Amino acid sequence: MVEKARRVAVEDSRDDAGPAWEVFVRDDEDDPPRYVGAIRATDADAAHEEATRLFAWYATEVWVCPASEIRRFSADATDNGDSALPESGEERRTYEL
Repeated sequence: MVEKARRVAVEDSRDDAGPAWEVFVRDDEDDPPRYVGAIRATDADAAHEEATRLFAWYATEVWVCPASEIRRFSADATDNGDSALPESGEERRTYEL
C-alpha cells in the first residue's frame, strides 16, 4: 500500500530564486516552437542551463524569455469579465490582459 503524501502550504516567498523565465523549445528544425514551462533564474544564461536540464535536453533549439516581457492577449474576455465581442457579435476584438 502506498501512503499518500502529506502536504502543507508553503508560506515562504521564492523571490531569492531570481526572475521568472518562460521556456520554448523546438524539437526539430522544421517544427514550430512550443511552450514547455517556466523557471526561475538570475539571468538568461542560468535560465538556459536550467531549462535545458529540465525541459529540453533533446531539443534542437531553446528559447528563454523573461516572463515580465510576455504579454497575454485574448479575444474571449477582458480582465474585468466583459465580453470581448461587440454587441453585434460579429467582429472579435483583442485585449491585453
